[in-house]
Amino acid sequence: MPEDCPRTLTDFERRFSSDDACRQYLSGLRWPRGFVCPKCAGKTAWQATRERWVCGDCRYQATVTAGTIFQDSHLPLTIWFRAMWYVTNQADGARALDLQRILGLGSYKTAWAMLHKLRRVMASCGRTRLLGVVEVDELHWRRIKGVAGRLTDKDRKNKTDKGNENDKKESLIMVAAEDDGTNVGRIRLRCVPDLTKTTLHDFVTRNICLHSTVRTDRQKEYLGMKGYIHDRQMQGQQTEGECPLSHVHRVMLLLTRWLLNTPQGATGISPECLDSYLDEFAFRFRWRKLQPQSELFYRLTQQSMQVEPAPFDSLCKPHP
Repeated sequence: MPEDCPRTLTDFERRFSSDDACRQYLSGLRWPRGFVCPKCAGKTAWQATRERWVCGDCRYQATVTAGTIFQDSHLPLTIWFRAMWYVTNQADGARALDLQRILGLGSYKTAWAMLHKLRRVMASCGRTRLLGVVEVDELHWRRIKGVAGRLTDKDRKNKTDKGNENDKKESLIMVAAEDDGTNVGRIRLRCVPDLTKTTLHDFVTRNICLHSTVRTDRQKEYLGMKGYIHDRQMQGQQTEGECPLSHVHRVMLLLTRWLLNTPQGATGISPECLDSYLDEFAFRFRWRKLQPQSELFYRLTQQSMQVEPAPFDSLCKPHP
């Protein structure tokens, strides 16, 4: 993390008091070794205005925010920076209504869009596939009851017609976690429409490197994964005091608590937006050991320079 990155709110307000200061900071993140033309990759340029650079080779005019989530935004960069500072300093996530009030925004829709664009940035952080020994399991998020957990065989057997109707409002979340010895490594989370063999195998393929060891429970839909070493854990196989899928279950427990503690947890997170909350949790989990907390602001700002613009109509849609 750069030495000039703010560590306190006072430092932040002093460091980013103007749009020019914010723009200069973003320039250092996007072009750490000097200007690079986004069109021809030329490295010679002159600054025509405070915002625009002109490529010396192709005469293309570029701005530091072009091609990023800040593109076409009518909000000052100081507002965006304050939003990022606020979001990264809220352990349980931020609420659009609070963001609107704190930043003095005239529209709730604007605050909501800012939050989901920042979650889109979080989703792009470290998207390389997991490797090594990876535990995989599924989580049933019951929004109606306000609780989450796995359905037992007894639950499935005792479903009534009314229960089946309520299950339509239940979300299925696939969870993958690297086994890093005694610790949990990187994680991947994604909502899925069902728990069929095709869906489960597709989740593994998209999120785990080939030739890795995939550790699952005895669910038969996991059988037949090609290109992976399948470590199928059976009941009674674990030693006393151990859980065969302890890492992924730990992540599921933390995820459940975090979702319930978010400002939206009490009223329920809509299925359309749940993936974006999972991206935020994965981002916070990956950088959970950062000290001080302001490093999270630096990671988010740095990644914002590498994410393409996110039009409003594209928000809250599943990522590929």
